[in-house]
Amino acid sequence: MKEFFKADAHRYGPVFAALLEEERLNSLDRGSPHTRVRSALEAFRMEEAFAPHPIVDRDMAKACLSAVWLYHDFLEESHQISQTIPTPTGSYWHGLMHRREPDFSNSKYWFRRVGEHPIFEPLRIAAAELVSASPPQESTDFMVNPSKWDPFAFIDLCEACVKGRSPAERLCRQIQKREWELLFDYSFRKAIGR
Repeated sequence: MKEFFKADAHRYGPVFAALLEEERLNSLDRGSPHTRVRSALEAFRMEEAFAPHPIVDRDMAKACLSAVWLYHDFLEESHQISQTIPTPTGSYWHGLMHRREPDFSNSKYWFRRVGEHPIFEPLRIAAAELVSASPPQESTDFMVNPSKWDPFAFIDLCEACVKGRSPAERLCRQIQKREWELLFDYSFRKAIGR
């Protein structure tokens, strides 16, 4: 699978590129806030971050801001934003934050509000590729050749990893990273009307 995100982060403009400069493989739980970037996140200005593109969907622009807070393990700050976005994508970011909190039942609630999301298909493909490149594990069989992405089964797997009942933690972190990349790219493109 192509590792595109870090190399192509410049396509999101200099503000986002700087915030995404350090490649992270976030933990499945809360992680540790990346305090070095807090001041840059607090100084974030929406129009400046998306320049030279005009923002055509403010909810999607807010989703990008929620995403970068989450990327750097500031779950509460991400949550404050995602809970104000009344769209399936806002619910997706909200669900991701709760999955990492970890509040798995609340994450499932928000994923029920997501419904079928456009990134599910590329995520299904990416997850299957990552699973195929990993040692076989019974707990990840549902991702080998699925007909569609199952966010609820993935939440269950993340919970099993966090609670020490599955050895698939690194794989789940890799899938979570790809999920974040796909959802951020989708949010950014929609924010600028692409």
